[in-house]
Amino acid sequence: MIDIRTDTFEGSFNFAPHYYRVNGFEMHFVDEGRGEPIVLIHGDPTWGYLYRTFIPILSQHRRCIVPDHMGMGKSGTPREPYPYRLRHHIENLEALLLHLDLHNTTLVLHDWGGPVGLGFATRHPDRIKRLVLMNTWACAPWPGAPFPRLIELIRSERGEKFILEKNGYLEPALLGSTHRAENLTKTVLEAYRAPFPTPESRLAMLCWSRDIPVHETEASYAEMKRVEEGLSYFAGTPTLLVWGMRDPVLPESVLRTWQHIYPQATTVEIEDASHFLQEDAPERIVPCIEEFLEANP
Repeated sequence: MIDIRTDTFEGSFNFAPHYYRVNGFEMHFVDEGRGEPIVLIHGDPTWGYLYRTFIPILSQHRRCIVPDHMGMGKSGTPREPYPYRLRHHIENLEALLLHLDLHNTTLVLHDWGGPVGLGFATRHPDRIKRLVLMNTWACAPWPGAPFPRLIELIRSERGEKFILEKNGYLEPALLGSTHRAENLTKTVLEAYRAPFPTPESRLAMLCWSRDIPVHETEASYAEMKRVEEGLSYFAGTPTLLVWGMRDPVLPESVLRTWQHIYPQATTVEIEDASHFLQEDAPERIVPCIEEFLEANP
């Protein structure tokens, strides 16, 4: 069996592991390079591996921090608090980033990384210098397309068996939301499977989809509204929007909402990329981020 804590996946994730004990579990993060910090935050069902091609380039001139959420990647999967909620993930990230004492931070956020990262940012706006938002959201109720069958299934009574016993979500989600599926090689898929070898290791995947707030009665609705109401803190913050235009979950309408919230933002639309645009077009995204950083010193 793969030991994910030491495996580099044929050298594709050859970064020294770092751990910080937070809220009862070991939170893994990559910490590469020196200088002004750039924090890259993944969503569901990925982990820091999503940014494996970003880190070597961006860390040449900056300090790259890439954490794995609770129950994801090389981080621990605690039994408590369960079910994992948005506020728990925000608290975990907050504890790590305050421990690292980061200032003048650029946040690079994708999928659930948006609500979590902006959850931290709205608590500590004085620490944020720039935002890079990629196929993400941070508002309640859910602004995206109708839930695909996979997410509806997870949110139903059958969801626990589907996720915990059958591990039925990971590969269909990745393959169904990556336009260039040929980029998801055997090694890449093995890396994404590696955190979830047993039913007990799959708790986070079950919780993420169930935590998307649609109705006011849902557990994370109030926290998501708090994050949404704090977005105005960054009305003057340099912001880059990079969007995979073939995303079936967070379509063009969500990008237009972000453009309305942040009219100062620079937008890069990638027509032949889907939700997991980091897998579709990393060779185009990373130069865009570097150009954005240089244009907003």
